[in-house]
Amino acid sequence: MTELTDILETFDLLGDWDQRYQYLIELGERLPAMPEALVTDENRVKPCMSTVHVAAFRDHQHPDRIHYYGECDTPVIKGVLALLIELFSGRKAADIQALDTDALFEQLQLAEHLSPNRHVGIYAIVDLMKSQARDLHKAQVA
Repeated sequence: MTELTDILETFDLLGDWDQRYQYLIELGERLPAMPEALVTDENRVKPCMSTVHVAAFRDHQHPDRIHYYGECDTPVIKGVLALLIELFSGRKAADIQALDTDALFEQLQLAEHLSPNRHVGIYAIVDLMKSQARDLHKAQVA
């Protein structure tokens, strides 16, 4: 489980935005492949300009913990998706809901370095991830 401070420290070590973009691309390249069966319309982030899919699943050993698969067709957004998956995975649903992604994006200066349309798409990814966590939690307590 990656902490917000770990992500921020890594970005701080990278000097300029060219290095940060490269880091995001590398994160995306390391993202494990999403099972084809999960690449569905239900798991698609529709407001995103890129084709992005994300799917939440329970940890088999710790059913109260949630993990994610993700896939994207553009390198930088795939890197942002990988970063979000690192941050969200391994947490309980309530902890996922409480994550302050606004603070993350502000401190990473994403709004300043990504187009407004991309920014909207990234928030749509977060919204879907939080929604999926909520749904898994509801199904667990039902």
